[in-house]
Amino acid sequence: MASLPRWFIPLALTGVATGCGSGSHPQTAAPGPGIDAGTATGSATGEGGADSGPIVDAGANAESGDDAPASPPGDSTGVAAARMSDFLDSIGVCVHISQGVDNAAQTASALAYAGIRELRDDGNPAAVPDWIAVFQDAGVRTNVLTNQSVGGTVGMAEALRDAGALLSVEGPNEPNNFPVTYEGGTSSSTGTFLPVAHLQRDLYAAIKADPNLAGIPVFASSESGGSEPDNVGLQFLTIPPDAGTTMPAGTQYADYANTHNYVCGHSSDLVDNVCWNATDPTLNGDWDGLYVEYGVTWNRGFAGYSDSALETLPRVSTETGWLTTGMGSITEEQQARVFLNLYAAGFKRGWTYTFIYMMRDDPVQGYWGLFDTSYNPKTSGTYVHNMTTILADPGSAPTGLLDYSIASEPATVHDLLLQKSSGTFELLVWDERPTGGSDDVDVDLGHARATVTIYDPTTGTAPTQVLSEVSSVMVTVSDHPVVIEL
Repeated sequence: MASLPRWFIPLALTGVATGCGSGSHPQTAAPGPGIDAGTATGSATGEGGADSGPIVDAGANAESGDDAPASPPGDSTGVAAARMSDFLDSIGVCVHISQGVDNAAQTASALAYAGIRELRDDGNPAAVPDWIAVFQDAGVRTNVLTNQSVGGTVGMAEALRDAGALLSVEGPNEPNNFPVTYEGGTSSSTGTFLPVAHLQRDLYAAIKADPNLAGIPVFASSESGGSEPDNVGLQFLTIPPDAGTTMPAGTQYADYANTHNYVCGHSSDLVDNVCWNATDPTLNGDWDGLYVEYGVTWNRGFAGYSDSALETLPRVSTETGWLTTGMGSITEEQQARVFLNLYAAGFKRGWTYTFIYMMRDDPVQGYWGLFDTSYNPKTSGTYVHNMTTILADPGSAPTGLLDYSIASEPATVHDLLLQKSSGTFELLVWDERPTGGSDDVDVDLGHARATVTIYDPTTGTAPTQVLSEVSSVMVTVSDHPVVIEL
């Protein structure tokens, strides 16, 4: 977006970043005393056999009677599938239409090709017609950032909602890098974040009070919890009792926690399980993840949620990615495989939306894109297109169970079970060994399946193998997902 990760060092006057991971945040030696703010909602995730993951309308329908809907297709026991539509909806990207950098028509074409359903952009009332045009052309909804005016942000949100083009509203972007001016005060990364807190509080209240915006989620201000210099409680969605914050208990800020957990991290190390770890809700690692933003804050060590609460805290990542030119860069091929893993890992680990920074390369803001400067797909744009084409599903329906398991699943191998509205199951299995190596994975399908089709998004959209009457499938995985359809 307009911002770069807080650990970038901007060049004088130009705002060009020098690369991924040019600084580091203070690491806490051990988890501090977390404050359990009560029951949080979301999807707990974990490993063991077949990965656990988001559970949506799983199991047989319990209603009875002649008018009861049919049970979702699937097995009587097994792993609960997540809706394919929820996974596809989770795939987002940052654009720069509001800055005049990206063209709306070309953006719509690029996003339609990639199968990306959500965009994030800076708040600018002048860009509203362009965002609506992108929605009308490509069905892509907008997560709109505040322009530091509550009334102005509500106005943008209402116009987008009237057109069906609004996904969500987001608070101030990285106030540690971009000060917030509100109610006559300006925030400071070494002084106070009270202006940030007041703006986020008032924005949330205004969105929730507007009947035209009923059901629209509010995302927290990015990086504000981790970086706050004074304990105004931005490490909470709603400040719980006895939190010790300067803002009062009960202050409501957001529906979703919001991080910029750049998968490249502070060190730009392409290591095993890099996406899996960057999306870990309780890991204090190389990334600005959920723990250092909402558990124990990285700047001043203020206590937030307990680890158990972080596991289920509603959350989004509105910036993450890896660039392909400059300091800390990786190759286009590596970026493409990482991005497939990143979208899968983010959803599996409970992130409702993942926005990759950014859609298109830009000489000023960096070569982070899925598309080059001329809107041509880079390898990452092509691979995301392949994956969303394989998984394409225009509908949404309750999901069922699939009786499958992966015995002795290696630590770098993960799986995600999805189900289309047609009833077809799509099992993503991926390895995170980007530095080399592979694993042979035996997927036990419980019983003989009439047809099993294998896809590899790095080779195209056509099946790589079609099997008949098999009860298990052996796949070799290395550094990207394969799709097992049945």
